[in-house]
Amino acid sequence: MKILVGMSGGVDSSVTALLLKQQGHEVIGATMAIWGDRGVKEQLKDKLPQKHGACFGPDEKEDIEGARKIAEEIGIPFYVFDCAKQYEEIVLDNFKKEYLSGHTPNPCIWCNSLIKFDVLPRLAKANGIDFDKFATGHYARIEQVGDRYILKRGINPKKDQSYFLYRLKQEQLANIYLPLGDKTKEEIREIAKSNGLTVAEKPDSQDFYYGDYNELLGVEEKEGNIVDLNGKVLGTHKGIWNYTIGQRKGVGVSSTEPLYVLELRKDTNEVVIGPKDKTMKDSLRASNLNWIIEPASKNFSAQAKIRSTQQPTKVKVDLDGNSINVHFEDMQKSIAIGQSIVLYDNDVVLGGGVIEEV
Repeated sequence: MKILVGMSGGVDSSVTALLLKQQGHEVIGATMAIWGDRGVKEQLKDKLPQKHGACFGPDEKEDIEGARKIAEEIGIPFYVFDCAKQYEEIVLDNFKKEYLSGHTPNPCIWCNSLIKFDVLPRLAKANGIDFDKFATGHYARIEQVGDRYILKRGINPKKDQSYFLYRLKQEQLANIYLPLGDKTKEEIREIAKSNGLTVAEKPDSQDFYYGDYNELLGVEEKEGNIVDLNGKVLGTHKGIWNYTIGQRKGVGVSSTEPLYVLELRKDTNEVVIGPKDKTMKDSLRASNLNWIIEPASKNFSAQAKIRSTQQPTKVKVDLDGNSINVHFEDMQKSIAIGQSIVLYDNDVVLGGGVIEEV
């Protein structure tokens, strides 16, 4: 089988390409270039070594060359495709719009469904590269059940990445191969080490961007008030986009008890803070849904994740057109508008949507 592997220069995608080659497949490596011609601010150049390891940043050339080197070590052809324009229009524009609205977007989810698993393989096809499947190093599983493809959690709960893939469509799932879904991170590093891959000990990417988000937003400071739940002014801020729901450190207000960011109000340009117990909620509303398995009923029970690192928790779901109302069995901390809620039936991903109301 001819398999195109999306390579990032990290250990997961490198081992993916290696394993597929060892299994006898005809493997082709491909990397997407998304930084474009942004350059690097002079005052930030000295920071690059400390900031290395993000998905999006000016050290992209190093990652691309790292992926090229791995492809040479494995003995497979390697191509780079310029996806910067699409990344700007699809991922960064959404990121800016959401943050400036006081929301907390998840750019990795949009990048996966609309760039990595869509634009990249389409560009490869358009450039004459023939392949049967597109593979990545994500820790998740895809299985065919009848005439549908289902997405399942990776067997290692600590590395499961199905949360980031919930927006994939059936036509995408049908053409995707995820060889690492039944493996642990420790196994992958050992495979890389035993095969002499130079990325065996390379740290994982920790965030989508290497620097300060203000560098991407490109807006001037907008001073406003930091208030409590009663509207009392406790301090000032320089832009609501500098805060995230649930944030405690760096709020900028002195208090005898820890205070957390509870709400970001775009209309009044206010940051609302309060005690820890006020960060807890038991329901939300989400829209912009994507279903991998269509619900059989408008009311059903499931498990859900509101962030990638948590374990699924029990919920009751009421379907209302292209929105869902979700009630949690247990109180949840710091539910953020703009993030995604992903629904599960045990290991199987049902679908999910973007949180719009808490």
